[in-house]
Amino acid sequence: MIFCSVRAALLFILVVTLLIPAQAKPRHRGQRGSRWWSLAFSEEPTNLVVDFHRGNSMNDRGPAPHLPLRKKQRRLVRDNPGAMQAIGRGVKVAISECKYQFKKRRWNCPTADHARGKNIFGKIVQRGCRETAFLYAITSAGVTHSLSRACREGLVSTCNCDYRRRGPSGLHWEWGGCSDNIDFGAKFSRQFVDASERGKDLRYIMNLHNNEAGRAHVIGGMRRQCKCHGMSGSCTVQTCWMQLSPFRTIGDGLKDRFDGASRVLVTNRGNVRRRALLKPYHPEHKPPSKKDLVYFENSPDFCYADPSLGHSATLGRTCNVSSLGVDGCDLMCCGRGYKSENREEVSRCNCTFHWCCQVECKTCKTKRLVHECL
Repeated sequence: MIFCSVRAALLFILVVTLLIPAQAKPRHRGQRGSRWWSLAFSEEPTNLVVDFHRGNSMNDRGPAPHLPLRKKQRRLVRDNPGAMQAIGRGVKVAISECKYQFKKRRWNCPTADHARGKNIFGKIVQRGCRETAFLYAITSAGVTHSLSRACREGLVSTCNCDYRRRGPSGLHWEWGGCSDNIDFGAKFSRQFVDASERGKDLRYIMNLHNNEAGRAHVIGGMRRQCKCHGMSGSCTVQTCWMQLSPFRTIGDGLKDRFDGASRVLVTNRGNVRRRALLKPYHPEHKPPSKKDLVYFENSPDFCYADPSLGHSATLGRTCNVSSLGVDGCDLMCCGRGYKSENREEVSRCNCTFHWCCQVECKTCKTKRLVHECL
């Protein structure tokens, strides 16, 4: 009798031991909040749902049912015709800028399959590292930039140019023209982008902070642009308006913040939307500013392939044999060595213009020494 009871107790403990880890296993929520990034490809044929009665895509009337948007996001794009296309363009620009900024690093902003419900950057967005911080900031900045410009160009039906005067006119210039509508772009981005976040943990606060950092760089990049008026180009007076900086300038600024990103902790469990909740991981460091990027865990070394992060290692990557920086062969190849090869490149050269209207070029072949990681 005692033996049976002991055996039953052991069996019960075994079952509980097997079940609890499975039930307690945390769900990765980090990726869910970034699936809307697939709007960058929403206008591709595979992502359009056609209304055969009207002959129009769902993009003309609202978000297609399969697009990974939350209710608030769907309402925003439905109530602001033209906004979804602007968001898609913004994410595309952000992806392109990310690839440019990291083309000489081990992690070069690789993009994965953007099929329905998949995250285009892979599972790196589930991490709390610097790369994740940059992705959130650059996509938020891309949406803000694109929407602000779309308003000025009349591509969103619920907004237009910003005609407000930002301060008094100068001695030889006056306000006029059509400014990029940064107020609408930043407000819409805040409502749309931040709506994808759920939870009250450090990852949630980190993502919100980096979203706002991206917007802050766009807002801070607004510059006065002027046009001259006067007889014979004398520029007697100028008409000026506010214009966004080129997105490359914003990307450069965010890349600098990536290099100096702040590792943070949470101070308490109060109002999680307040930036004051973040404190430096190292007490001697200053708190992060509104434009700083924040993270809470170290980055992988990205030396070897990690399918779970969508990273294919640095095998075959080109490197600079004379550089001591991150693009140098020693760092890029993680000490594995590299191979060198002379390659022939074909290009057009010695082009001449013939009236009218033809350009004739010769074909030139050049050899270039290329170094690739082993």
